[in-house]
Amino acid sequence: MSEEAKRRLEEYEKSLDKLRELKIRNINELWIEYDRQNDILYISFGREEADESIMLDEDIVVLIRGETLVGIVINNFSQRT
Repeated sequence: MSEEAKRRLEEYEKSLDKLRELKIRNINELWIEYDRQNDILYISFGREEADESIMLDEDIVVLIRGETLVGIVINNFSQRT
């Protein structure tokens, strides 16, 4: 495995560890919106703005602020359902 591949794998594993510790502040503020034209599903857990995003794969992005899960964006959603 190349050094670049090892580095990317380590970054990915650190991101997954961070995701396991995230909290949702208030599930009552959940909203879901689907953009049919662009085939994107947005899941939000409140009104906070994210200060970091973690790409899980080429279509899923998790939005976080500190230790709080702020939202999830799923691109090409119709291909995943």
